[in-house]
Amino acid sequence: MKANLFCLIVCLIPEIVIGQGKQAFVLYNGKGVVVEYQHLVNDLKNADVVLFGELHDNPIAHWLEIEITKDLFAVKQQKITLGAEMFETDNQLILDEYLKDQISQQSFEAEARLWPNYKTDYKPLVEFAKSNNLRFIATNVPRRYAAIVASDGLDSLNLLSPQAKSYIAPLPIEYDPNLPGYKAMLSMGGMPGKRKSNIEYMPMAQAIKDATMAHSIARGFERGFTFIHFHGSYHSNNYEGIYWYLKRYLPETKIVTIATVIQKDVGMLEQDYLGIANYVIVVPEQMTRTY
Repeated sequence: MKANLFCLIVCLIPEIVIGQGKQAFVLYNGKGVVVEYQHLVNDLKNADVVLFGELHDNPIAHWLEIEITKDLFAVKQQKITLGAEMFETDNQLILDEYLKDQISQQSFEAEARLWPNYKTDYKPLVEFAKSNNLRFIATNVPRRYAAIVASDGLDSLNLLSPQAKSYIAPLPIEYDPNLPGYKAMLSMGGMPGKRKSNIEYMPMAQAIKDATMAHSIARGFERGFTFIHFHGSYHSNNYEGIYWYLKRYLPETKIVTIATVIQKDVGMLEQDYLGIANYVIVVPEQMTRTY
């Protein structure tokens, strides 16, 4: 009932706001055709993995993340698993302890190296998983190892201990420097942090994140379940990144991708965004940012 009411509201929003000239978002398929929210949900419920690409400071993306999770849960009940870039693999134990009520919320939030916007943007997802006894997988490589790669390249990971390597995708990872997303990173600056990064190794640092997130998804995937993964859009745009690696770990898996973009005019999908994902959430550029 709740899901139906939400869908009714979403369907009515365009009718209400078009006359006012204001839209919070428009949902397109990869070909640039406007689609209804319920069409998206119907497609996602049949997917093995949903790769939800967000803009980290975008409130519409965060709102849709929790709403999609609720609506898929209404259909699939316990047969959904959550996972996110915002939680690193070496924090899986403490995340599990919190989800199972073995430690307090205060202990979890003090010790889990949470993102600064956790309480506003990701806590609702964790709390939903906790309330409904859902698994939540910490998928991302510990940032200290990504920093090592950014400084010294992928081969530097071979020097890590067996325990450290258990938090990373199996080495050596397959790496294609000619993927457009990785090539584009060569024009970007270095990674923030105290450890100096090398521009040449920046795409490798991205790749170890993508590979580890994909491997974590593959390891946590169960047949008959839908695994919903939340991450920055760049990690799955154009069916690269996490998608590219996941197809190597689970080649038969049905993956549906979602991207979030900002446009001045939401009335049509801009040429640059055609085909970047199965579904594209277009948010007006004047939308409030969460930080």
